[in-house]
Amino acid sequence: LHLQLKLTHMRLGLGVGANDAELVLRGLPSMTLRYAAHDASARRIAHWLLSRAELTAVFHPALAGSPGHTWWRDLCTGAAGLVSMVFDPQRFRTEQVEAFVDALHLFKIGYSWGGPMSLVMPYALDGMRQFGPLAGQRDGVLVRLAIGLEAAEDLIADLEQAFAAMG
Repeated sequence: LHLQLKLTHMRLGLGVGANDAELVLRGLPSMTLRYAAHDASARRIAHWLLSRAELTAVFHPALAGSPGHTWWRDLCTGAAGLVSMVFDPQRFRTEQVEAFVDALHLFKIGYSWGGPMSLVMPYALDGMRQFGPLAGQRDGVLVRLAIGLEAAEDLIADLEQAFAAMG
């Protein structure tokens, strides 16, 4: 049994390699600074997104209108770098939102949130959530931004030119 468990452990990659541990240890001293930078830029971008007519919703824990904001306000001081926005389904088709994502230069498509580079990921709302603020919403596209360490002004300029490219 021990040998079977050991082989399963090895084959599934359940161990942490020395290099992985070294990378984690190397990143820990600057984690507070990086988290604060993600948080500050994400708050600025989330507030800027609130003024965009293309969107029907902007979600970020620090925004008073976001779901869960009261709990976040009472329990947390930081909000990290994730911002979500919902495009107006009456005005924009999925293809237009995909053109928005494709037009971004500083944001790369990806899921590895919390890193130094900004990432973007579109999600079709068709049946995406059973519960929460988007429950039952079938139309529209949600785009999630993971704000990296680039200057907030540069990221806003990139978002602005992508909005313009939607047509």
